[in-house]
Amino acid sequence: MYVEQIFTGCLAEMAYYIESNGEAVVIDPLRETTPYIEKANERGAKIKYVFLTHFHADFVSGHVDLAKKTGATIVFGPNAKANFDFHSGTDNEEFKIGDITLKLIHTPGHTMESSSYLLIDENGKTPYIFTGDCLFIGDVGRPDLAVKSDLTQADLAGHLFDSLRNKIMTLPDDITVYPNHGAGSACGKNMSKETFDTLGNQKDVNYALRADMTKEEFIKEVTTGLTAPPQYFPKNVGMNKGVNKSYDEILTDGKTPLSVNEFKELANNGALMLDVRPTSEFIEEHIPNSLFIGLDGGFAPWVGTLIEDINTPIIIVTSSGREEETITRLSRVGYDNTKGFLKGGIEAWKAVGEKTANVLSVSTNEFSRKLTENTSVLDVRKETEFFSEHVDQGVVNNVPLSNSMGNSNDIENKEQYLHCAGGYRSVIAISILKAKGFHNLINVEGGFGAIKNEETIKTSEWVCSSEMV
Repeated sequence: MYVEQIFTGCLAEMAYYIESNGEAVVIDPLRETTPYIEKANERGAKIKYVFLTHFHADFVSGHVDLAKKTGATIVFGPNAKANFDFHSGTDNEEFKIGDITLKLIHTPGHTMESSSYLLIDENGKTPYIFTGDCLFIGDVGRPDLAVKSDLTQADLAGHLFDSLRNKIMTLPDDITVYPNHGAGSACGKNMSKETFDTLGNQKDVNYALRADMTKEEFIKEVTTGLTAPPQYFPKNVGMNKGVNKSYDEILTDGKTPLSVNEFKELANNGALMLDVRPTSEFIEEHIPNSLFIGLDGGFAPWVGTLIEDINTPIIIVTSSGREEETITRLSRVGYDNTKGFLKGGIEAWKAVGEKTANVLSVSTNEFSRKLTENTSVLDVRKETEFFSEHVDQGVVNNVPLSNSMGNSNDIENKEQYLHCAGGYRSVIAISILKAKGFHNLINVEGGFGAIKNEETIKTSEWVCSSEMV
């Protein structure tokens, strides 16, 4: 028996490759199929099943492509409806893979088709449970993504409580829990950086598994503090229920090299110029009106959050050799319409005399010398980050990148110093605002992480008084 957890950091997503006696399965695969097929070929195995724990909201799965290429059967749990052939599993149904068995355990709550898969080895023991978004390490799945007219988030939370208590927590304490996501995913509130744990330890440390918790308390706790999900989530769910453009075709189209004139023509006809180079390179020079979302940050989730039209044509500016990586990571969240990349990059753009722009940036020391009671400071971190600690000098405005940067009415068009936590989000914000006609924007290098270490800059926590409740 062979079990491998395949972690993808940008999405904080875990897929699983499981094999026994020449037969293999993949649980919750990403969009690209090659890594799974190559692994099976290298190990002399045939992929027999592709198991999905649910219709994912935060990435587009490659289950249909993988099944077509390998002849594998796609398996979903009860209540699943899709526009492709799949096996609709039933609660407690067993699937043989070589000498082992995967048992489908219907665990609704995150969504109604959500299912976990219990591994039963050749000796009848149960060493692993693959819980999808039902149970995370340190958290449970959010119950607000599958709300319908006849199903509230409280209803879903109630189902989740029952699934955990009646299906998961009854398993042996020494069983290893393998979830679908870890820290950084928007599918939960309090996920651990650890990617697996024993069920027994989770009963001790996971707030949602407290033995004395009532159903009413559980519903209140898991539904409190939920922020609105990113706008691409329901779009990815829809794509996972259908048959999409194949990854191979996406890659072929996206890897089209574009001359400067071809790049300009596409941009003039509505294509989005997406610059994915390192932050420092974008700051130094970039194509005017291009959107910056760097590959070296939280790329795919920010793409899905900020580019509202998932079908928009995209042309990319990237460092040499990172074209395929960019196209792949765009496709993972459903942005399949990449039309090509600027051949030769920014150097080719300059070589023919085209203009570039830059981002004015200052050190925290320079920032401290500019701070007066009238200095405008724009903090683009999340509200929770802002409330925890923020600059307490000048005129400070908190406009989170995730939910307000698309509405420039919240921001005055005047000289402003922008910062986030480390310098990535603030540059994204500046690229968006510059394209909207804001030009007096100054980036604070190192973000709040550097600001709070500058002794001359005053910071404070947000305090809630009784009058503000």
